Amino acid sequence: MTEAYIIGAGMTPLGKHWNESVKQLSGRAIDAALADAGIGLDSIEGAWFCNTRLGVLEGQHNIRGQTVLRAYGFENIPIFNTDNACASSSSGLAQAWAAVRSGIHDVVLVVGAEKMNFSDRDEQMFEAFKGSWDRDLADQQMEALLALGEDMTLPEKALNQAGQRSVFMDIYAAMARYHMYRFGTTEQQIAEVAAKNHWHSQWNEYAQYRTPMTAEEVLADKLISYPMTRAMCAPMSDGAAALVIASERAMNRFDRTRAVGIRGVAVSSGSNRKPEELDKHLTRTAANRAYELAGLGPDDVSVAELHDATAFAEIMQSEHCGFAAYGEGGPLAESGATRLGGRLPINVSGGLLSKGHPIGATGAIQVNEIVTQLRGEAGARQVEGARIGLCENGGGFYGFEEAACVVSLFEAPGRN
Repeated sequence: MTEAYIIGAGMTPLGKHWNESVKQLSGRAIDAALADAGIGLDSIEGAWFCNTRLGVLEGQHNIRGQTVLRAYGFENIPIFNTDNACASSSSGLAQAWAAVRSGIHDVVLVVGAEKMNFSDRDEQMFEAFKGSWDRDLADQQMEALLALGEDMTLPEKALNQAGQRSVFMDIYAAMARYHMYRFGTTEQQIAEVAAKNHWHSQWNEYAQYRTPMTAEEVLADKLISYPMTRAMCAPMSDGAAALVIASERAMNRFDRTRAVGIRGVAVSSGSNRKPEELDKHLTRTAANRAYELAGLGPDDVSVAELHDATAFAEIMQSEHCGFAAYGEGGPLAESGATRLGGRLPINVSGGLLSKGHPIGATGAIQVNEIVTQLRGEAGARQVEGARIGLCENGGGFYGFEEAACVVSLFEAPGRN
């Protein structure tokens, strides 16, 4: 098995790209990644295209990658399509990494792209979110989730939740209430996560939102689904990201001083665990596998990008990744340890909350941030001395947890 490196990374700004197609967004990201690697498209031996919405919103149910990448100019190479809900492009990375390590290919491309904003398709967009869990069991699973925190006394304002939203906001809200009831996690602690990530995003030129917010402003925002206010929920974003991965035997063709080593990529699916069996959560399973592959542990991580589809999710995933004991994720965030300049900065990009969340592209966008950090090229948001980076990317939902999770570990140039 050969080692593998990210030699090129690029992405588009995130936001509402009303006048750009998935093909155009993908092309911009690929241009950036190939330029970053210093190669042309003729160097790419295989590609993974990651997307979730081209089918339901634009009718391109199949051969999505073949249509998008051939439009760019790729011909004859193998092209694979990866749809794993929000974990699509991190799943594409896992497959590409395996192909390179096994010796099948020396230089490959992973592209994640999503267009979610159309002026006349809101109904289809919100319906599409329901396709990321088992439609046959949806009512049953939501009832079980809501029952988790049913003994918690809710404040009067909890009755005022309003606004069109994806079903996942209600799912995360139910999980947050359970965590609050079981461990004493507070609205203030959840708000501190959101405020931190909105503060971080002011230095990210690719972020959808770049206006800092205080925890008090976060709490005062419109209530979506208790305890989640609008500022605690990720927006629906358009955007794309691309990664170029190369094998050790190809590295004589590239600049090793900017090559970020891939130490381990681990994937897990959910199980029929009981709600209280947190140590069996699929993120904990994936994180343990990734640490074992990399020969590392949580204390080795310098900077992390976690899947904060809501602010509560960052608290939950920080515990699953071993950065805090169960029940201590809230106090960890409140302490300032996860802020830029803290012991373990998390979501310095602004996270999904403020940077944006273009579903199928999100995993590759997280990796873009970690590559930038480990190269020391993040400017005002640079984590000093970043050596090991972690990405956690979850997708879909089933039972009491996500349906899929990918945890990846990377090392800075010079360590490989």
